[in-house]
Amino acid sequence: MQQRILQPGEIEALDKTSFPRILLPQVASLFSERAARLRQLADGNPIADYLQFAAKIVDAQQAAASSVELAPLDTSTIERAQQHSMPLLPAAEHVDPAWHTVLHSMLETLSSAEGLPAPLQPLITELRNLPDAERNDIAAKLLQKEVAARHIGMAPFIMAALQVTYARRAAALNPVDVPYTDPASICPVCASEPVASVLRIGGKANGHRYLHCGTCCTEWHMVRVKCSHCESTKGIHYETIEGSKDVVTAETCDECGTYRKVVNQEKDPFAEPLADDLASLMLDLLMSEQTRFQRASANPLLYVAVAEAQDADQPQDGLIDPAQ
Repeated sequence: MQQRILQPGEIEALDKTSFPRILLPQVASLFSERAARLRQLADGNPIADYLQFAAKIVDAQQAAASSVELAPLDTSTIERAQQHSMPLLPAAEHVDPAWHTVLHSMLETLSSAEGLPAPLQPLITELRNLPDAERNDIAAKLLQKEVAARHIGMAPFIMAALQVTYARRAAALNPVDVPYTDPASICPVCASEPVASVLRIGGKANGHRYLHCGTCCTEWHMVRVKCSHCESTKGIHYETIEGSKDVVTAETCDECGTYRKVVNQEKDPFAEPLADDLASLMLDLLMSEQTRFQRASANPLLYVAVAEAQDADQPQDGLIDPAQ
């Protein structure tokens, strides 16, 4: 009797009780729920003003999400990605022109947003007037984790517009078309790094950990107690702020010397990976001051202005102050 080796995906298909490997973004509610969580987390937070500012950006994302029109993904792209265990559409190589429409819509919303700091209005005007080619250049650099000091103020707006575009692209996929990738620490849809991981509750995903893509918002399963950066299972530890409810912990890895946050819905059912990561900046400060571990990847809405940069073209990371 001839035997056949089952391929990844076929085994899960036989098990009707299996949990989902891929959770695609639910764009209809993704941004509205994220904005609500940011406002909830702002109460009493040391960076409350920034969280309220970020919530307005996410509101603009929600308003712009319906304006995105993308061509369907061709079957040859899916087949090639599955054959070579590679992401479907690496973000840095597939910047859809539709993101300019999203950005324009977001800037229109933000320019009239109540309570938006007045000093940001010239920045919004400048970004609105930039030629598409220059915007594309900045976007490409951001997707490659580079940002010049002079573009730090623009970075959250550009990344937010890109995020809407990629999330809409991901939402239109069929989960079975998303390939198994190597390494498993990057998004199987857009090849970006996860912003955080999340312990999900509810349905078949209950109790399982997923990595949340900071670019397209796709989530993919990874077992617990495993480094989400180098995939090591050795030397994994967890750090948190004393007195916190452990909703957000920093998962550290002795092997690669990095950490990435774990957001636990079992501790708070309203926890949201990007929002809770952004709101737990104090944990990042604790990690930078008291440990040797480096953050594995950035939050797309978090950029810090570096004072007196020696070179205006030198890539920088950090947090902008919306009140300046």
